[in-house]
Amino acid sequence: MQLHEKICLLRKIKGWSQEEMADKLQMSVHGYANIERGETDVQLSRLKQISQVLGVDLQDLFGTNDKVVLNLASTWHDQSSQSNFQSVMAQRELEHDLEKARLIIEQQDKEIKYLKEIIELMKTQS
Repeated sequence: MQLHEKICLLRKIKGWSQEEMADKLQMSVHGYANIERGETDVQLSRLKQISQVLGVDLQDLFGTNDKVVLNLASTWHDQSSQSNFQSVMAQRELEHDLEKARLIIEQQDKEIKYLKEIIELMKTQS
């Protein structure tokens, strides 16, 4: 999970909108949205501020292991936060499964097209 994805996930776990997060960081919603999309390089001072607002250690944002995010979520005792976290993780898994299904269908369509071309060639050679 990349840094901007962790920031987005942790914000969602807190149950905050991008507008609320931008307000807490005293920045524009557009600027904050760019951070979550990974479209901007974030200065260390801003990352420190983000980690403080989210209530996590800065080093946890940089951890390469997704389990860090899972452990952070488990330390929050608010039931709605846990529910949000589980929903977000389930949604990510479903999106991944959907993308895999799309790729499989795309490959099957290519194979069907190829087989139809072979059939047509065989008909013309007979």
